[in-house]
Amino acid sequence: MEAMAKLTAVGVTAVVLSAVLKRNTPELALLLTLAAGLWMLSLAAAGLGAAVRLMEELAQQAGLSEALLEPVVKTVALSILTKLTVEICRSAGESGVAAFVETAGAVLALLVALPLVRAVAQLIGELLV
Repeated sequence: MEAMAKLTAVGVTAVVLSAVLKRNTPELALLLTLAAGLWMLSLAAAGLGAAVRLMEELAQQAGLSEALLEPVVKTVALSILTKLTVEICRSAGESGVAAFVETAGAVLALLVALPLVRAVAQLIGELLV
């Protein structure tokens, strides 16, 4: 709860300051947004690490290979990075670049998930035999 209070305070402060800066120096407003975003990500990274550790523990208890867990973690990470990049591009007024980032992110997420799809297909094949 304390982390969310910090995130909220920094987020609101960054939005207000960015709105003021956009009038005269939009470049500085973008840099402020990036700096605030990076700080917020660093604060949330500890929580993400805890979630990954829990997923690994649950996978181990279920007897699942870490090779099955890795594509899930990578896909989530790609999703987060894609979303952040798209929003930064849109904030900078580059919606065309944002569309390309979204498309590339979707393709990369699909590529990362292919080993998981292969493993599921093999499992289904084993169950049917």
